[in-house]
Amino acid sequence: MSERTQQTGPDQSPATKSGRRLAAQLAAKQAADRKRKRNAVISSLAAVAVAATLIAVFVTIGGGKDKPANQADATPSASAGAPDEAAAPPAPQLPAGADPALGSKPEVKAGTGELKKLTVTPLIKGTGPAVQKGQNITTNYVGVFYKDGKEFDSSWSSGQPATFPIGVGQVIPGWDQGLVGVTVGSRVQLDIPGELGYGNDPAAAGGRPTGPLRFVVDVLAAQ
Repeated sequence: MSERTQQTGPDQSPATKSGRRLAAQLAAKQAADRKRKRNAVISSLAAVAVAATLIAVFVTIGGGKDKPANQADATPSASAGAPDEAAAPPAPQLPAGADPALGSKPEVKAGTGELKKLTVTPLIKGTGPAVQKGQNITTNYVGVFYKDGKEFDSSWSSGQPATFPIGVGQVIPGWDQGLVGVTVGSRVQLDIPGELGYGNDPAAAGGRPTGPLRFVVDVLAAQ
C-alpha cells in the first residue's frame, strides 16, 4: 500500500470528518433545545406554584377582613346548648326599712276548718304609716282557694305590683275591710269567706274564684 493511501484511509477522509462535526453540532443543538424546553417547563410549574400560593394567601387574608365584627358574638358559646332559664320577674321596689322577705314571693297553703268570718293575720309587721280609707295602695299578692291551696291569681307572675284605691268599693269587701289600718311594709294573710269575696255561686261569678279564699298581701305603699 502506498503512503498516500495510508494517509487518506476511510476513517480519515475529509467527508467523514465533516459529517461527524455536523452530527455533533446537530446533537448539541438538540440537547440545547431539550434543555431549554425542560427549563421552560420547570419555570412554568414554579410560576404556577407561586401563583397558587399567592392566591391562597390573598384568600386567607381577604377572608379575615370580610369577617363580621360581631361574628364572635354570634358564635355559640360552650353553654349555648343548655336550655335558657325563664327570666324571673324583677324584685319589687320595697319601702325604706322594709323586711327583705317582701322581695320574695310567699308560699301560701290551704286553710283548715270552716271559714265563717274575715280573718286578718299579720305575717310581717311593717314600720310605715297605717293605710287609710280612700288611699291608693300598692301591693303584691298571692290568691289561693282556702280549701285546697290552689293558686288562682298572683301579681308576682307578671312582676308588676297592683295599685288601687282601698275602702271605697273598688275591690272585694274582704280587701276593703282587711287592709285598712295595715301599716306600709307589712305582709298580711287575709282569709275571706265567700260572701266577702266573689260569692259562693260559680254561675253568678263570671269565671272568678268563688267560695272561701286566702290571700297573702304585701303593702308596699299608700298615698
